[in-house]
Amino acid sequence: MADRLALRIGIDRYDRHFPFFDGTAPAPDWLDLRVHQIGQSTMLRDGTDRHGRMLEGDYDVAEFSLSSFLIAREKNLPIIGVPIFPRRLFSMSQMWVHPDSGFHAPRDLIGKKVALSAFQTTLSLLARGDLKHHYGVPWEEIHWLLTSPEKIEIRTKPGVKVDYIGDRQGLGRALERGEVDAFFLPHPPKSVSTGATRARRLFADPRAEELDYFRKVGDFPIMHVIALRADLAQARPGLARALFDLFEDARRLARSYYEDPNWSLLAWGQQDLEDERAAFGRDPWENGFRRNHATLERFVDYACDQGLIAAPFPVEDLFAQETLDT
Repeated sequence: MADRLALRIGIDRYDRHFPFFDGTAPAPDWLDLRVHQIGQSTMLRDGTDRHGRMLEGDYDVAEFSLSSFLIAREKNLPIIGVPIFPRRLFSMSQMWVHPDSGFHAPRDLIGKKVALSAFQTTLSLLARGDLKHHYGVPWEEIHWLLTSPEKIEIRTKPGVKVDYIGDRQGLGRALERGEVDAFFLPHPPKSVSTGATRARRLFADPRAEELDYFRKVGDFPIMHVIALRADLAQARPGLARALFDLFEDARRLARSYYEDPNWSLLAWGQQDLEDERAAFGRDPWENGFRRNHATLERFVDYACDQGLIAAPFPVEDLFAQETLDT
């Protein structure tokens, strides 16, 4: 069809995105999907990553860090959201300390040196917010060490001690030498994951801690959102809603894979999925604006408290108008 709309899409290869890569995503016939696999930290030849390429207009649709998205929307950068949230994490499993340390609870980190990726990454934003609002630990009283540059220029809150140290892969050795007391990262350094250097999670039973958090707070925290070029959304009414439906259909299709008990490399993958459903009591990956309204408001509050945005704003401003009834 001559009038098909070509869409350059930048996403990672999660199971919920498999249908985009194997050609089974049920796209409407007026969309021509041109899907690029690119991880959130994949650096391209020009030194940019997926988020930077999206802001530069190299993609029409892309998976985007929620924290950077909040900053981008406040700055009126040329993107708008679709309430699809393809990546979620609890902060508790991402808090690592040395096995021989006496750190066993968030309060033990007050006054200590904690390494992050960038200050504005969503996991960093969430972890600091959870420390303060869930555990009563002022994140302002921790010395933050950054291993990655910021994707969007920010100013940190006055009085907060923040230093750039780089060398993310060297954090395991830095932890052993006592140069850092902890690090909050979704991907531990390779030396830790291979056992060359030692680290343990801060919480003795992070899964129980996260389930308790879920029951109290009511959600599985969002890490990423789907961003759409704002000019394209304005020029093509109905596109944002079509994308919402497309990503939802792809997620449902991916969920059906687990009906085969041997689809996953995990020996008990199907049972684990059943256990997860029982533990959460509902689908923790549910997309849509209304279902995630409270979560999004909490992230706006966290971002404002941490100086990433100047003032709270309505979360309705984040998304294309035609998706607000989802």
